[in-house]
Amino acid sequence: MTTYQIDATNQSLGRIATQIATALRGKHLPSYAPEKLPTVEVVISNLKSAKFTGNKLEQKTSYHYSGYHGGIRARNLGEEWAKNPQEVLRHIVYRMLPKNKTRDKIIQNLKFA
Repeated sequence: MTTYQIDATNQSLGRIATQIATALRGKHLPSYAPEKLPTVEVVISNLKSAKFTGNKLEQKTSYHYSGYHGGIRARNLGEEWAKNPQEVLRHIVYRMLPKNKTRDKIIQNLKFA
């Protein structure tokens, strides 16, 4: 298993996420094949020191709807980042991966140091 290290210090969260998604798919390897699961493990360090551009921490909102009347909950990115920054990044990368059976298997190779 190949290990790919990414340092998140002073990098934008979206730029980090695209690097992670590309590495998790194995697109940086000469042996890339879209139909095969890559054997790449991505390790992220210094995630707390990643930066946000603009007013995303206050303005970007995510919603969760339980299915019941009045069951919608809204949280801005700043609240979610303060609670668990690893889950925020994992969710961003998860949505960048291909929407098929391999997505759940590929995201398991994302680790945090």
